[in-house]
Amino acid sequence: MRVTSPGIGSPDESGSLSYEGRAVPVAASDTVAAAMIAGGELGNRRTDAGDLRGVWCGMGVCHECAVTIDHREGELACVTPARAGQVIETQASRRRVPTGAPAARPESALTPDVLVVGAGPAGLAAARDLAGDGLEVLVIDERKKLGGQYYKQPDPALPIEEDRLDGQYTAGRRLIDAARRAGAGMLLGASVWAAFEPDRLLVRSETERWIIRPRRVVLATGAYERGVPLPGWTLPGVMTTGAGQSLLRSYQVAPGSRVLVAGNGPLNIQLAAELAKAGVEIVALVEAAAFLSPTRAAAGLRMGWNAPGLTRDGVGYLAALARRRVPLLSASVVESLDGDPQRGVERATIARLDVDGCATGRRRTFDVDAVCLGYGFLPSNDLARSLGCRHEYDPARGALRTATDDTGRTSVPTVWVIGDSGGVRGAKYAQVQGALAAAAVIADLRDRPAAIDPRIVRAARRHLSFQDGVNALFAAPALTDQLAEPSTVVCRCEGVTHGDLVQSMTEGVSSPGAVKRVTRAGMGKCQGRYCGPVLVEMEARLQGAPVSERSGFAPQAPVKPVPLGDVAAP
Repeated sequence: MRVTSPGIGSPDESGSLSYEGRAVPVAASDTVAAAMIAGGELGNRRTDAGDLRGVWCGMGVCHECAVTIDHREGELACVTPARAGQVIETQASRRRVPTGAPAARPESALTPDVLVVGAGPAGLAAARDLAGDGLEVLVIDERKKLGGQYYKQPDPALPIEEDRLDGQYTAGRRLIDAARRAGAGMLLGASVWAAFEPDRLLVRSETERWIIRPRRVVLATGAYERGVPLPGWTLPGVMTTGAGQSLLRSYQVAPGSRVLVAGNGPLNIQLAAELAKAGVEIVALVEAAAFLSPTRAAAGLRMGWNAPGLTRDGVGYLAALARRRVPLLSASVVESLDGDPQRGVERATIARLDVDGCATGRRRTFDVDAVCLGYGFLPSNDLARSLGCRHEYDPARGALRTATDDTGRTSVPTVWVIGDSGGVRGAKYAQVQGALAAAAVIADLRDRPAAIDPRIVRAARRHLSFQDGVNALFAAPALTDQLAEPSTVVCRCEGVTHGDLVQSMTEGVSSPGAVKRVTRAGMGKCQGRYCGPVLVEMEARLQGAPVSERSGFAPQAPVKPVPLGDVAAP
């Protein structure tokens, strides 16, 4: 359904596209996914079993939203602009083998002083200061719009009243404008698919190819949402909280009319409140943490002391949900989802969460037509690992974090990793760390001491302390496969179930790499981003050994799916 938010008007309709012969209205601001969801069409691709899958991550990572557009197979609905007259078809489980050679695409070499990968808060802040010092800076992002996930902006085709936009939009617009005014070069809609050396990275877009040979590299690739496999999580209409937020904040489209939001962390509260304000019925907000317990008051006070504005926003979201009488179920979890794999999710079953992350107690069910799940974030560290940067395991997050100094400098002297790509610490810290990284890179290239504003250092400490408060307030059992049943799909791409994985491991195949070769788990287009962390935890339990830097799948090119022609190109 289409909605409106403060400061953002309704888009103009520009006709309709065709999906499986049915007309779907198109607005000038839509992606294909936004148009289809607004029109009630939730399915995108078909699995080998014949089930439909829909939008999951909403950011081009999972490839669940692949469709055929005007006879071009494998197009991602979540990032492809919609236009009137397009013919959209459900993507078949197996793509046809191309019969003709693709058109040749030129390849060129670029040699910036600094390559910044990622145009979110950290990357844009670094690019702003680096370019402001006169360095040649190139920013690359696979999205075609600046801002990243946190500062995602309304589509330019939407009517905007600048003075009514919320603070998150306006802060992002200021940062984007500052980076552009500083003279940073922008290469958008392009993916870094291989990093062989710090001065040899390969990049592609739909029309060109590049070899980038920078003097310094700043990786600000952000994070993606953790997948928690549970019965029904692959049904159309079930998506990440980030996907739901992208639909709302960028395209003014709601995931559904009766939405349940669940998971762990403040983003779920924000999304639920913003959807409710836009007129969507929020049937429940389900939070894994017992964050309303009086025992966590100190964490809330720490947040308020270090970031009063952000804390006030959070309290305001909760108050808005309370006024609308939205059920708030803390220390609880979505145990299962039911529905029709051809039409979508219809019911959610909620249970209490015990200290081991297992569902327990009395169950409650809610009728829904969409579910947004957000269980925290995992760093996008593929490029950093490919370049040999040292990593450490963070048991609290259940993920690897890049070993860096305060400025983001890694064990590879010419590589910096900043923001959530090095370890999830929030967008505000990411932006400040971008400034710290820029000062260090400038000092390194100019061969002079780093000139770091003490105010930036104090801001970094304050934002880290705020994030510590957030982590304490929302502390909850780490969920991996506790909710999965034997028939629950764990590898979304290849359809590998939890039972398949358990069977392979009990037969003596335990390492994630070996399980991958036996079951194909992790061989799909998301390249193990969602099933990989689950396999790592399952292996650690089986072996009784701690997770380390070498656990999980080995980093290797290509880190993103690319046509064979790009890999084999001379």
